[in-house]
Amino acid sequence: MEYVYAALLLDEAGKEIDEKSIIEVVKAAGFSPDEAKAKAVVESLKGVSIKDVIKNAQSMHVAAPAPAGGAPHAEAKPKEEKQPAEEAKSEEEAAGGLASLFG
Repeated sequence: MEYVYAALLLDEAGKEIDEKSIIEVVKAAGFSPDEAKAKAVVESLKGVSIKDVIKNAQSMHVAAPAPAGGAPHAEAKPKEEKQPAEEAKSEEEAAGGLASLFG
C-alpha cells in the first residue's frame, strides 16, 4: 500500500510518478523499497488520471446514499429472532466449513 500512497502524494504534489520518485517517497517514509513493486505501480498507473479516478469514486459514492433513518415502512417485516440453539448450530456449521479448508 505504501507504493500507492507514494503515488497519491506525488500526484497531489504535481510531481511525475516514476519509479525513482516512488522509491524516494517510500524510503522517506522509513520503508525498504522494492523496485519491482514501484515499477508495477508505475506501469499500472500509465495513462490513468488519479484525480479523475478519485473524483469518479466520490461521485459514485454520492450517487448511492445510505437509506435515511427514521420510522420503518409499514410494509417492512419484523425481524425474526433466532433461538440461541440455532445460533450455536450456525457457529458450529461455520467452524466445520472452515476446518474443511485446512484438510
